[in-house]
Amino acid sequence: VQLQASGGGLVQPGGSLRLSCAASRSKFRINTMGWYRQAPGKQRELVAAITTGGSTNYAGSVKGRFTISRDNAENMVYLQMNSLKPEDTAVYYCNADAWYGRQYNYWGQGTLVTVSS
Repeated sequence: VQLQASGGGLVQPGGSLRLSCAASRSKFRINTMGWYRQAPGKQRELVAAITTGGSTNYAGSVKGRFTISRDNAENMVYLQMNSLKPEDTAVYYCNADAWYGRQYNYWGQGTLVTVSS
């Protein structure tokens, strides 16, 4: 499974961005998808995740500002980011659990989000 993330960029504080991630079509069944981020000098952390049934999980720091969604038919996952803060600056990575005989986990290449005036 290949994950292709897009949508990063430079935005002013208080602005919005929408990240997209496409999972390649394959024999694998895509299960939970999510977004992680890694800021300079920090560990990678979970931002948000969503199951195939639509159940979501958010990091406390983004609750109420970010919304994760997915299109199961297209194997897409999105992250709508509103009210962005400088501390949201990071490389954002798409992640997916996939099943084919056993569980696999895949990462996308990352997309940089910079929040700065």
